[in-house]
Amino acid sequence: MGPLFRLEGLSFSYNPGCPVLDELCFRLDPGEKVALAGPNGAGKTTLFHLMVGLLTPTGGTIEAFGAIRRGEKDFKEVRARAGILFQDSDDQLFCPTVAEDVAFGPLNLGKRPAEARAIVAETLAMLGLTGFETRITHTLSGGQKRLVALATVLAMRPDVLLLDEPTNALDEATESLLTDILAGLPQAMVVISHDTAFLDRIATRRVRLDRGRLAP
Repeated sequence: MGPLFRLEGLSFSYNPGCPVLDELCFRLDPGEKVALAGPNGAGKTTLFHLMVGLLTPTGGTIEAFGAIRRGEKDFKEVRARAGILFQDSDDQLFCPTVAEDVAFGPLNLGKRPAEARAIVAETLAMLGLTGFETRITHTLSGGQKRLVALATVLAMRPDVLLLDEPTNALDEATESLLTDILAGLPQAMVVISHDTAFLDRIATRRVRLDRGRLAP
């Protein structure tokens, strides 16, 4: 099996003459759990957004799941197979209740309502959130929102997870639970985090983004 993602010569800038990414190369293989480090503002979140087509590169190629991806039509499949956890949970949660938020993705992928309800129950149970189905999302604590946001990603049953600061706002016990869950998942993942203890437990390799390029 080939790589899940292969980025070749990827470049991007928000302003002409000020590249955020400069001919970056990266490969993600099945089963890998890659820690993505780098200083604030280095472009780590930007890289995630490029990988799922939320931004358009100024140069280079994005190959995902065995095909070159260029336009919005190409990236629809990518976003169904690569789940991205945003840094700010409020950017991910937009339905009135927890169950509706978690069911949104499966329903959008064509699951029947009964199937979606079963996925919601299973995913919430995995994250210790059984009983949260009817909770009003915007009233949850920061840590609870973080777990529900992750539930919306896992409910899509993606092949790849792109996790932007997944342990933000979590207390020690919840972070330990989340770490165990992520370490046991079969999906390949790329994880942005400044939490070194967390990364020590889950990462199979590390890369660092600095000055627009990746290095081991």
